[in-house]
Amino acid sequence: MSEPDPPAEPPQPEEPEERRHPSTIGGAFYIVILIATGVGIAIVYRSHDWRLGVRVVAGALFAAALLRLVLPQRDAGMLAVRHRLVDVGLLVVVGGALVFLAGSIPDQPL
Repeated sequence: MSEPDPPAEPPQPEEPEERRHPSTIGGAFYIVILIATGVGIAIVYRSHDWRLGVRVVAGALFAAALLRLVLPQRDAGMLAVRHRLVDVGLLVVVGGALVFLAGSIPDQPL
């Protein structure tokens, strides 16, 4: 009679690679978009020219739409939330609405 084989050892998990932060180029662009949006909001808050701040935010949204359109899915990072065309469409519509509103709201007396 032959001896039974010893139980096989479970495979050892591989050591995780050191993670880069952000881990995709889209993640780096996402941070830049957030900073630009924050700058736009700061301009609105600190300045009497709120239209400029709103246009900066709209520009950040247009940049995000362009980046989402051209970056591959694996590199899009947090810019990829939904299907590519849905993401791009929503970003363009919201950015366009901000530009339209900033240009069409009449000046109000202080």
